[in-house]
Amino acid sequence: MAVDLKSGANLLFLREEELRQAIELLFFAWRDFTAEPDQLLDEQGLGRAHHRVIYFIGRHPGITVSDLLAILGITKQSLGRVLTQLIDEDFVIQTPGVRDRRQRLLELTPKGVALERNLTERQRQRVAQAYRQAGPAAVEGFKKVMIELIDEKDRQRFPRSPERAVRR
Repeated sequence: MAVDLKSGANLLFLREEELRQAIELLFFAWRDFTAEPDQLLDEQGLGRAHHRVIYFIGRHPGITVSDLLAILGITKQSLGRVLTQLIDEDFVIQTPGVRDRRQRLLELTPKGVALERNLTERQRQRVAQAYRQAGPAAVEGFKKVMIELIDEKDRQRFPRSPERAVRR
């Protein structure tokens, strides 16, 4: 999507330098947001792919493999490698679906729950501190920007604010 950089004074935040700074901020924020969990994962012989799988299974206990694939946007083969390790190391269990026995439902084991809580708590503290420092208006603005960065197909995963509902 092209951005018209000459639309007027109200769009000064769309200048090339502002856009590049936003990209850099995202890079640095992501680096720092993932650094501590990466270290903990490394100690377990795990990586970021494992973290994402553990996080979303913890967030959605009983999630199907196909729903997890849709969230992560990865191939079955990639997920299969990660899931196999997590199951073998007793972080995740999979059970057949109740109605459709071909479905595989995923849940964290107690060991997986403990790891997910440890990883998420560190990130939760970082986000909470940033939110406290920035204030409510900035938090709302941040959420709006982040939702707009997400592809349209995944935006329905997040509750609409009254402003977003009116706009659509």
